[in-house]
Amino acid sequence: MKLKSLLIVGAMTASLFVVSTTVLAASYMPFVLGTASGDSISAATTSATASLKQNGFEVVGSYSPNTNTNIIIVTNNKLKSIASKSKNGGFGAMERVSIVNRGGSVEVSYTNPTYMWNMYRMKGDISSVQSAMEKALGNKKQFGAEKALSVNNIREYHYKFMMPYFDDVDELMDHNSHTAALDVVETNLSAGKSGVTKVYRIDIPNSEMTVFGVAIGAGDGADKTILKSIDVKGKSHAAHLPYEILVNGKDVIALNAKFRIAINWPSLSMMGSGSFMSIADAPDAITEALTEVASE
Repeated sequence: MKLKSLLIVGAMTASLFVVSTTVLAASYMPFVLGTASGDSISAATTSATASLKQNGFEVVGSYSPNTNTNIIIVTNNKLKSIASKSKNGGFGAMERVSIVNRGGSVEVSYTNPTYMWNMYRMKGDISSVQSAMEKALGNKKQFGAEKALSVNNIREYHYKFMMPYFDDVDELMDHNSHTAALDVVETNLSAGKSGVTKVYRIDIPNSEMTVFGVAIGAGDGADKTILKSIDVKGKSHAAHLPYEILVNGKDVIALNAKFRIAINWPSLSMMGSGSFMSIADAPDAITEALTEVASE
């Protein structure tokens, strides 16, 4: 019996080792290419929206940063539940879907749920969200990096030495209460302060977190500027947009723009045309604009 027990324990340990090794060995890219067709942007948007709804997602917002691009933002109860259990989890409470006319072909792509879940150091199980997105929009391939990133590298991601990590957030403003913070952000977005407007709002249940998706329409950090400058090769990374403002309790925060851009272009070069240097003024401009939205 002792030998049998030892064999069973040994087999279980070996099985767990294989599972753990498989998880650690997994690697991901920022985006998933769903369908690519010759349909119009309008038709592809209508089809994608219907399919997302049929697969349990709620469309919370949409917008067009340029004439060749539509972006849809969705969430569901699972995403919101996961967000509520994670520090600053509101940043990962949504999926972004881009419909882009790229050289005459319409691409439908979306943020890779497992990549973002790891990038935002979230807890829980993202597998059902991954499956639902793939069922809704397909999964031709992952893209967005020259080489897929390991889970460990994603969870501790920083673009270069001395560049920010996920927890190096921009502390935009603090207010007297959660309600006061929400009121200020809503008011300023409605007024289009600093050229920033609201695309969506998601209130995270069982928490004092509310995330706003915002379009930046002016300045060096404008959405059009970012896409025109660095979204120029291969499949479109337009599902990078929109940026988020998170009201967590009475604090208003945002991801550091250098981090927020880099996670969606992890292979972007530092120098040359279509590089980080081509948008050198964008991160500070984005932070300044979002700070204005968070301020009375």
